[in-house]
Amino acid sequence: MKIDILTLFPNFFDGFLQESILKRAIDKKLVEINIINFRDYSPLNNKQVDDTPYGGGAGMLLRCEPIFNCIDQIKTKESYVVLLSPEGKTFNQKQANELKKYKHIILICGHYEGFDDRIKTLVDEVISIGDFILTGGEIPALAITDAIVRLIPGVINNESIISESFNNGLLDYPQYTKPAIYRGLKVPDVLLSGHHKNIAKYRQEEQKKRTQELRPDLMEDKNE
Repeated sequence: MKIDILTLFPNFFDGFLQESILKRAIDKKLVEINIINFRDYSPLNNKQVDDTPYGGGAGMLLRCEPIFNCIDQIKTKESYVVLLSPEGKTFNQKQANELKKYKHIILICGHYEGFDDRIKTLVDEVISIGDFILTGGEIPALAITDAIVRLIPGVINNESIISESFNNGLLDYPQYTKPAIYRGLKVPDVLLSGHHKNIAKYRQEEQKKRTQELRPDLMEDKNE
C-alpha cells in the first residue's frame, strides 16, 4: 500500500514515521508513506496557498491551484482521494477496514479557515475524526494512517486484530496480567481457571456489559 499525505507542515510527521509499529511496517516495505508539501505546487511566485474568501468572511481559505496541481501529478487509476474535514463522515473501524483495500490513498490536510469548495471535486470521500475543530488536518491524517496501516497483513499479529475493540461492533473485554492479586485487586477467577470455553463466554458477556455501560450508542446501532 502507498499513502500520500498532502500537508503544509511536513515536519509534523517526522516522529510519527520513525517510531514503533509504523516504522517497522515501512522498513519491511509493507507500506510506503510520502509526506508532500503542497506549497511546492503553488503557481504563485511567493508560493502562496491561501487567500481571502469571495463574499467576505473571517479567515483565509486554501486556494484551488496547489491541490489540483499536486493531485494531477500523483494520482493514478488506483488512487483513492480523501479530504480531511469536520463536515465529513466520522471515521471508525469499519471505514479503516474499507480503506485498507486500496493500493494508493491520498489524504489532503486542510488548514486555515477552510478550503475552496471546488477542491471537493477531486476527492472520493470526505472524512472527519469527530465533531470538533482542529487547526489542521495533520492529526486526523496521523490517526487514519495509523488505523489503516496496522490492518495491513504482516504489520501486527492477526490474532490481536481479530480480538480487539469494534471488530464485532463491541468494545474489547477487560484484560489482566501478573500479578494475580495487587493491592487487594484480584484477577477474575475464570481467567485463572484454564477453562477456555468459560473464558470465551466470560469475555463475550463482558464485551456486551462494557459496551452497554460505556458506549450504549454502539449497542443501539447493533440492534438496528
